[in-house]
Amino acid sequence: MNRVTFGITAFILYLVSLFPFFVLYFLSDILYFFLYYIIKYRRKVVLINLLNSFPGKSKLDIEKIEKRFYHYLADLILETVKSISISAGEIKKRFVIKNPEVLKNYLQNGQSIIAVTGHYGNWEWGSLAIGLELKEKVLVVYKPLSNKRFEGLMNSMRSRFGSVMVPMKQTLKRVLEHKNEPNILILVGDQTPTREESQYFTTFLNQQTAVYLGVEKIAQMLDHPIIYVSINRIKRGYYECIIKSLIDKPGQMDKHVITETHLKELEKTIRNKPEYWLWSHIRWKFSSNNLKND
Repeated sequence: MNRVTFGITAFILYLVSLFPFFVLYFLSDILYFFLYYIIKYRRKVVLINLLNSFPGKSKLDIEKIEKRFYHYLADLILETVKSISISAGEIKKRFVIKNPEVLKNYLQNGQSIIAVTGHYGNWEWGSLAIGLELKEKVLVVYKPLSNKRFEGLMNSMRSRFGSVMVPMKQTLKRVLEHKNEPNILILVGDQTPTREESQYFTTFLNQQTAVYLGVEKIAQMLDHPIIYVSINRIKRGYYECIIKSLIDKPGQMDKHVITETHLKELEKTIRNKPEYWLWSHIRWKFSSNNLKND
């Protein structure tokens, strides 16, 4: 995408972000029909992921989850665009942190925190909401995109209310830069590692799954308390999140206990309302057996 094309695209997205929510959700309904029925965006990926994750569910149940997921994916896309111009007051109204005192108790005692979540619900609004809730530094780790102009647009959107965007490979460096001030480091725990980075496999949603050990390694190195952020969609355009303390002393935990603990929390969240997880993500690319046979 050249500079002119990107500039036009960014301007159009900004204009769309100014639409009221009822217009955005009208567009979302059209987008759902287009994604699901016309271009059939990653339909095979989503179906295989659902069938393998829920082998006990009927074909009808799987189809219901699939359609609800695509409805929500369309909403999520338009809500993310809305993030370009949404006001602080609107975010506070539409994304409620139910128990912020869990965060504040740690931070007010001078402790930095590691927060773990997944690609579930509107995680983009979550980082905006936490940035508004806290006066302390909020560091949000992200996986860099191949399109640097689009990455810049996304990071500008995500950091509107004070959050600091941190490229994945710079996590430790950036955390150490803020070691003398209480802060919260937000990590998405369900990223897919590359073949070379796949050092640990576990059972997640009934499948052998390669997982990043980044949360565990950073937590044990820093010995910062770990919390889990559970996002719940109340209704269209409205969310709440619950903060749960997972591990207070990660430096004392045995190998892989941290990883297993935060993945089990995410799995419970997904099983409760599966349509709000990112099923179109190609999550299960290979198994440990594949790697052994290479």
